[in-house]
Amino acid sequence: MEPDFLNAVTLPSTLDRFLTDDVTTKGEKRKLIKQTSNNPKLEELKLFLTEWINRTLKEEHIVVKSLEEDLYDGLVLHHLLENLGSLKLDVDKIALTEKKQRQKLSVILEAVAKCLQLEERQLKWSVESILGKDLLSTLHLLVAIAKHFEPTLALPPNVQVETITIETTSGGLKTSNAVEYITENKENIEAQTKDDAFDELFNCAPDKLDAVKKALLQFVDQHVGKLGLNVKDIESQLHNVNLALELLAEGGLLNFPVNSEDIVNGDTKAIMRVLYCLYSKYRAKEA
Repeated sequence: MEPDFLNAVTLPSTLDRFLTDDVTTKGEKRKLIKQTSNNPKLEELKLFLTEWINRTLKEEHIVVKSLEEDLYDGLVLHHLLENLGSLKLDVDKIALTEKKQRQKLSVILEAVAKCLQLEERQLKWSVESILGKDLLSTLHLLVAIAKHFEPTLALPPNVQVETITIETTSGGLKTSNAVEYITENKENIEAQTKDDAFDELFNCAPDKLDAVKKALLQFVDQHVGKLGLNVKDIESQLHNVNLALELLAEGGLLNFPVNSEDIVNGDTKAIMRVLYCLYSKYRAKEA
């Protein structure tokens, strides 16, 4: 039995949600919010988003009471996007069958990804997760929409949740736990609003970007080569991110908080910041 499975059996509501969805395909994963304790910041965000939606759609006489229960079929999302972004979506307002709802969500989420200029690997939601009333995916989607269409909206900062990822394997259920930010870490924002050479590099000197990436890659390759590893792509060849960042922070090697989601999603700027931090510490030690 997987050791982490013992953690999962103490979360009956989480497992019940997983098992009742008939997720039995080997290798399939589902990430859910743990429901083990009260999370005031999470409740604050849910209330904030609910009131924001109701305020935005007041003239259309739409009232949302539950983010999971009222957004899954795409109707509210459809009205919200048309209202905020003046988007005309080529899909019926009301979808009564699951097939129609899935088709409707597919059109809506495709429009969101296009507006936000997000690639598929950067999405923290899917048609199936929204249709399945998954709170974590729904929150990520709403926060992304709010930040894009109303960037001055004062979303509650530092909202994080404990998550459990459940995977079906040939040996049964395998689980892993993590902490995930839904809204930005305020300390991270403040740290990155200071003069940042990487912001200047990306914005003002993109022609030098490849040279800097090459130098950092050589530095990484030089050291991991001793372990018999070879790194050719810094965006896609990093693993065990949460553990690595924790070890770096404990060792005093990071000057600022880092969101592991940015690293996992291949955010080049975030990855280069971490590597440069390590590089500068190493050079200082050598000196």
